[in-house]
Amino acid sequence: MSRIGKQPITVPKSVQITISEGNAVTVKGPKGQLSRQLSPAMQIVQEDGVVRVERPSDTKEHRSMHGLTRTLLYNMVVGVTDGWKRELEINGVGYRATLEGKTLVLQLGFSHPVRLDPPDHVEYAVGERRSASDPLALYIQGIDKEVVGQQAAKIRGLRPPEPYKGKGVKYKEERIRRKAGKAGKAK
Repeated sequence: MSRIGKQPITVPKSVQITISEGNAVTVKGPKGQLSRQLSPAMQIVQEDGVVRVERPSDTKEHRSMHGLTRTLLYNMVVGVTDGWKRELEINGVGYRATLEGKTLVLQLGFSHPVRLDPPDHVEYAVGERRSASDPLALYIQGIDKEVVGQQAAKIRGLRPPEPYKGKGVKYKEERIRRKAGKAGKAK
């Protein structure tokens, strides 16, 4: 039995889950509404404020889909109640981020600013830089974990951190393996 798949999902009072034909799931909560088509092979049982995912057999396909289906459903419930947040840090001289309305404008050492419009249910926020050597914090918030993570990866991919000076965009929890520069000429 899947350790993750067999765990029940407790549904808060403020969340409504609708399961229709073929496991098309809609989750409504205080922050918004998410819909997703889950695996039709899994059985989603909803009773007394608890949702469980059950698999019909122990085949390899059903075992692999069991935990995934439960996790996707759990991420939807958490997204509409608390939301998801990803934090990035921008390091480098002249690298900065600003907001123009909802559009994120990034200066990342290119000859032009990079402008990113947020997708549905996603917001950008920029933190304050305390000193010149302090990294700039950039927050991506939304109700869909997949979209928030994809946006964070897209922004990081514009200027990934380089190993010599650490300049670039990185996740807050990411550790950059630093390399030594040129050794210098021995006399």
